[in-house]
Amino acid sequence: MPSPQNARHREAVFNQEVVTRFELYNSLFLTLPFYQVKDTGILLPFFASHCEKATTLLKSPTEIIKSFFEEHVPNVDEQEQINRLFRFIQYIERQVVLFDAIEDSSFGKLTRSDDSGGLQSLIQQAAGSDDLRRRVIEKLKNFSLRLVLTAHPTQFYPGTVLGIMTDLIEALKHNDINAVNVLLQQLGKTPFFNKTKPTPVDEAVSLIWFLENIFYHALAGIRTRLDDEFGVIDDINQVLELGFWPGGDRDGNPNVKTEDTKTVAATLRQIVFRCYYRDFKSLKRRVTFRGVEEPMQQLENMLYQNAFNPEAQPKDLQNELLDLLKSIREVLAQDHDNIFVDLVDDLSLKIKLYGCYFATLDIRQDSRVLRSVYSYGLQQPQINTVLTAEAYEQLSEDEKLKAIPFNEVDFVCSDNDTCTSDAMINDTLSTIRLIHQIQQENGEKGCQRFIISNCQEASDILQLMNLFLWTGWKKESLTIDFMPLFETVNDLKNAAGVMEKLYTHPVYKEHLKRRGNKQMIMLGFSDSTKDGGYLMANWSIYQAKIELTAITKKYDIELAFFDGRGGPPARGGGKTHRFYAAMGKEIANDHIQLTIQGQTVSSQYGSIETAKYNIEQLVNAGITSALHPDHRDLLDSNHKQLISEMADASYKLFMDLRHHDTFTDYLENMSPLKLLSNINISSRPTKRNAGAPLKLEDLRAISFVTAWSQLKQNVPGFYGVGTALNKMKQEGKWDEVRDLYLASGFFKTMIDNCMMSMSKSDFRVTAHLEHDERYGEFWQLLKQEYELTKSLLLELTGCKELMDDYPVEKRSIAMRERIVLPLVVTQHYALQRMKETENEEQKNAYGKLVIRTVYGIVNAGRNLA
Repeated sequence: MPSPQNARHREAVFNQEVVTRFELYNSLFLTLPFYQVKDTGILLPFFASHCEKATTLLKSPTEIIKSFFEEHVPNVDEQEQINRLFRFIQYIERQVVLFDAIEDSSFGKLTRSDDSGGLQSLIQQAAGSDDLRRRVIEKLKNFSLRLVLTAHPTQFYPGTVLGIMTDLIEALKHNDINAVNVLLQQLGKTPFFNKTKPTPVDEAVSLIWFLENIFYHALAGIRTRLDDEFGVIDDINQVLELGFWPGGDRDGNPNVKTEDTKTVAATLRQIVFRCYYRDFKSLKRRVTFRGVEEPMQQLENMLYQNAFNPEAQPKDLQNELLDLLKSIREVLAQDHDNIFVDLVDDLSLKIKLYGCYFATLDIRQDSRVLRSVYSYGLQQPQINTVLTAEAYEQLSEDEKLKAIPFNEVDFVCSDNDTCTSDAMINDTLSTIRLIHQIQQENGEKGCQRFIISNCQEASDILQLMNLFLWTGWKKESLTIDFMPLFETVNDLKNAAGVMEKLYTHPVYKEHLKRRGNKQMIMLGFSDSTKDGGYLMANWSIYQAKIELTAITKKYDIELAFFDGRGGPPARGGGKTHRFYAAMGKEIANDHIQLTIQGQTVSSQYGSIETAKYNIEQLVNAGITSALHPDHRDLLDSNHKQLISEMADASYKLFMDLRHHDTFTDYLENMSPLKLLSNINISSRPTKRNAGAPLKLEDLRAISFVTAWSQLKQNVPGFYGVGTALNKMKQEGKWDEVRDLYLASGFFKTMIDNCMMSMSKSDFRVTAHLEHDERYGEFWQLLKQEYELTKSLLLELTGCKELMDDYPVEKRSIAMRERIVLPLVVTQHYALQRMKETENEEQKNAYGKLVIRTVYGIVNAGRNLA
């Protein structure tokens, strides 16, 4: 938490640099080129003001929209009203972009006085203590941060808009009004969204934009600074790594096929070579001396061909590229006084960081699918002649672990009619074979991790291992890390037992030895929150990490946790770096791995400056946690019991809500949940078993959280917290809870993130439901828990309003909520009219209206989904 003086200073800077400039530049929207309705820009402020005043009076969305048109645009028919609302949405979408750009352009000034969690802070501390400096250097030898970009369908801006935003940020930094005006006009004419759904490859390409334009530069810059300050770190440990899910994640997107994976791997390779080639051109303009002509020409040819004319089956060239650069560097050192050696070192560093793969392409599939594929394999005579699939299924878990044969067979799916006709089996086996090819072409790190979603048993991992051996892989050269993903509350409780069975299994034990005795375990925040509520999810994961750390340490294995975090606190987001800084010595924290999803990509990593800042925060958090393991965050048994009791109380209330007769009905009919599948931003369905009736267990966590955020209720981020706190108060344990909040960084971060989530809730929008015959009682349950939670959080933290301790973030959220309130009102009005009208044309128009509001609301929230 920033000091009060620093917080006040940052708030003053925010008001001057963001609020005032937004009000100034917002006036330029009056000139945006929406020719069809010339007075839209003039009417918009009246519409926004009308929505704010009427919402304060708890008017229903229908009352708000109807009264606005009666007062300001009378005598227009319903179709024209719909047209006007569409134009308002177009303006507001661009207002959100403008606000984003202004905030991002002010980022340097806002963070200048807040280096407490960045790299500069670490460097300053190390400069004042030789002992600390030595420990930091030692820690960096065994520390890594991996950021994994995932293809979640809430990264709404296409590359064209991202490009405009980048230019707009630069223009705003210099307050170039003419350039800003032209760019806003360009923004007005540029489509924001696709007319058709993107393919999995399209999704990958849109995220590769961030790899190429942001991460390529940011990671290299941070690594260079670490080397400069603490000496060159051992090349064996990259410290900073990138991962990539689009094109590899089948559980997240069942539309991903083997050919998509192959295309994405090739695209990652080609784009990183284009990045290298651009850097090489700068190098070529400077290194014009004798003695380097031949390696420079070889280097240019190699980079150009792979960047623009790639071969059908290329090979891993990382070592060859580094050898050429090394020979160039030696000549510069020996004959040319080391001039421009820094340019050679910079390109060499990037090639060490990104190789021929740019980011490791992870493969993920659900354990239930993998079990089916394994069962298919047992039915093939060329694979199995010992135990039938039916007999295997009847075995207990321990019997299965003994029965898995780990036999090596080169089973080719294309040679078998059943395999080729079953898309799921074909894709799984073909992809396992493809991984070997990707490693040959892009390097081993190009694709070396297979994540098993919904992992429940040790056999889920070992059966997959056997699938690799059935498709041409050999035990001794199985260069794959098998990673279980534990997601539900129950699976998290059983995780340590599952891993102990693996660690003691002779075949897996040998495999781990060949992989350097390193095990990665993924923990899912999104599904655990949907499964058990906010408090129980966070506490279950914390407990699971302690138990998994202990059992892994027992077998002398190095452990890395991979956290599946979404954007909002309800999906493990929020102030993420503070979670890692708050890990006590009971939790393995040498390697930080986390997913970057949705708006988190553009909001925290949308520019090189913001990306560097947020990456440095995570690096500092990981190193600080390791250097000061006892600092505030080793929870004693009393603390653990206290949190456990609160988690249990919260879980009970959340489960009661989930089992409420109205739960799914409310979510389906009062939010745009049913329309999310029509949004042309994602190639994935909103739920598993897409053709079946809605079941909560099938609903994807991102759709679940998005639906609540559109309702402006954010239930997954707070529900049950108030009841849990109230239970402690009634039992006379309030002082203990207050002490816990002040003493534990983990608990404080959890509470602060809950307040952030609540700050983006606005029950005024749905207040008309309070006395609704169908939903009134359910709505009141939500509102009562919200009010209880809010009052107790304020009492616990000593604040007068939510997020008082973070005035800049609080003001930013308030500004964004004000901008999109007309979208929220419009959405709920359109949902209501869809139910009322029998005119199919109008029903479709209102449906499109709803979909368009979703874009703007999520984009404005930045970490709503």
